[in-house]
Amino acid sequence: MKSLETCHAFVTGGATGIGLAITQGLSAAGARVTIASRNSDRMNEVADDLDGVTGVVLDVTEPENIASVFEAVGSVDVLVNNAGIALAAPFGKITIEEWSNLMAVNLTGVFLCTQAALKSMRECGSGRIINIASTAGLTGYPYTTGYSASKHGVVGMTRSLALELASTDITANCVCPGFTDTEIVADAVANITAKTGRSDAEALAELVKQNPQKRLILPEEVADTVLWLCQDSSRSINGQAIAVAGGEIMQ
Repeated sequence: MKSLETCHAFVTGGATGIGLAITQGLSAAGARVTIASRNSDRMNEVADDLDGVTGVVLDVTEPENIASVFEAVGSVDVLVNNAGIALAAPFGKITIEEWSNLMAVNLTGVFLCTQAALKSMRECGSGRIINIASTAGLTGYPYTTGYSASKHGVVGMTRSLALELASTDITANCVCPGFTDTEIVADAVANITAKTGRSDAEALAELVKQNPQKRLILPEEVADTVLWLCQDSSRSINGQAIAVAGGEIMQ
């Protein structure tokens, strides 16, 4: 595995939230980073602010778009599949369109981007595949059936792929954050207050009650775990689903 100073990292959803923290961490470590997003304005702002960062418009649900983008950006040493969407709804009220969209973005998008990046990793003989899953990929939560199913799929795919790649210097791992201080969680808090009349503090307490530390995870904490997995010294870490959740999940 190359040092990060000579690595090309590709981060989907790299312009906001956890993805932005990962992009910032990789850039600070000297990596050349390509961020992929459907939000071109935000992506371009991040690329302008950070050294060695460029942006590409990408829809992870479109195979032809993925193929053309990866051909254009060239060899990838580190792939971080971070793009994802969330949905909270009772099981009986999830529509087939919502279910299909969750699977397309959260699971099939990871599959397609990984297939695209693996070609150059195999040619180089090394690489790091890091999939941002969730604690919902390790256990169940009420009202997150579709989201949890998609993230369980990411964990299962990663573990199987890791075994296929075990004879190479390419590793595949998941990072599984608990509730993290991002816009998605802010929207969840607003949704709870609107529907229940609870205060913001009460709504937040409901979200973090499963975390023994009773707090939101910081995006930078997730990013630090990703950077650790990129190191050559982490080459024996393979097929793992690492919870960054304050002790909420213990395996």
